[in-house]
Amino acid sequence: MITQADKQELPMQSEPQQLTVLPDEKVSAAKSILLGLQHVLAMDVYVVPFLIAMLIGLQSGQSSALIQSTFIAAGLATIVQTYFCMKLPIAQGPSYVPLGAIVSIYAASGGGQLGWNSVLGASLIGAVLVIILGFTGFFNKIVKSFIPPIVGGTIIFIVGLSLLPVAIRDNIYGAADATMNQNVLLALISGAVLILFVILGSLIPRKGSIFRIMSVMIALIAGCIAADFMGVLDFSAVSEAKWFSMPQMPFADFGFSFNFSAIVTMIIIYLVLLAETTGTWFAVSNVIDKPLSEKNINRGVIGEGISCLIAAVLGSTPVTGYSTNAGIISITGIASRRVFLAVGGWFVLFGCSGKLAALISSIPTAVIGGVFTIVCGIIAINGIQVMKNEKIGEKEMYVVAVPMILTLALVLIPKDFLYSLPTFVQYLLGSPILAASLAAILLNKLLPRRR
Repeated sequence: MITQADKQELPMQSEPQQLTVLPDEKVSAAKSILLGLQHVLAMDVYVVPFLIAMLIGLQSGQSSALIQSTFIAAGLATIVQTYFCMKLPIAQGPSYVPLGAIVSIYAASGGGQLGWNSVLGASLIGAVLVIILGFTGFFNKIVKSFIPPIVGGTIIFIVGLSLLPVAIRDNIYGAADATMNQNVLLALISGAVLILFVILGSLIPRKGSIFRIMSVMIALIAGCIAADFMGVLDFSAVSEAKWFSMPQMPFADFGFSFNFSAIVTMIIIYLVLLAETTGTWFAVSNVIDKPLSEKNINRGVIGEGISCLIAAVLGSTPVTGYSTNAGIISITGIASRRVFLAVGGWFVLFGCSGKLAALISSIPTAVIGGVFTIVCGIIAINGIQVMKNEKIGEKEMYVVAVPMILTLALVLIPKDFLYSLPTFVQYLLGSPILAASLAAILLNKLLPRRR
């Protein structure tokens, strides 16, 4: 049944994607579990807590506890957003955006447990304010006013564009698992297998649909087999890890401290986070051919707040929607929310089992990079699809071109130079998606249309 709120949709449409299973269609439990695992394997959820542990100098036990909490938070957040709030196939995971703020708050609060308590306290208050922002509907009004199709399509395009250099540079060329030659070969193998099975699925529409559906997982398995032949597949961490371990408990393993400057800093970060995750929402809505309604966006903001609140209560960092999954939906054609319920279940399971968490983190980085690179390209193409029905005049050229240039400039910006800038500027320029999105919005509003 379509409500009045559902009819008030944002003007963002393109040609429908060739989905084999729509968001509200049912998928068997076994199929959901298998497809959910495919999404989980393609996400680098463990990277953010690993970086935080390294940046603030956590000990081995503390690092493991943070990774464990992050998996559980991602799982619960995915279930909340997919089934109770936004009700779209969206997987949640830890965001890279707050990294600088977390390190700054931790250091400014004296480090140690007190510093981490300040990070969690600020995250808690910020999450509550995001929930209030969703209930008032204020964020949705901003989106409707400032993000027409040309801007929305540009945002989707820069989401894919911003991730592409990272996928190639960090996940392939810079991967520490193997040599450069081995990394490139592993990425080519996993990427080629992915494309091969997608093509097989398209050539044999009915009987071959399983090839397309399972293409990501098959590509990852093929990459791991190739890595084993090269002698760079290391599962030693899996054998050493425990099958089950208890997660952190609030007020027993950690607490919450409330520092005014830390709270203000985290509120700014949450606004940045909302601006960034909007690009993911647009990407997913375009892939499933379901334009975002006012109801979707308001619930999405509420879901984002609740998700971040859950993460803080579990002792983890803010979460956000992952764009990777939009590309996987495009590749597999499966958009069922039941699959994403399974994604949430897998994350919780990984969070409670050190052995399973170690298994996913043992997949060679270059193998994931080969798949991830193709996914990024597909996300960018989805943005072009949104814009292709728009008349591209002189103004529109700048609205698209300048954010594109800015995205690449910020992805490639030297880190030493970035860290020399004022803290607020670091937050702004540290997220290419945010900075480029703001540029697209401002250019669209400020540039005059040629008569």
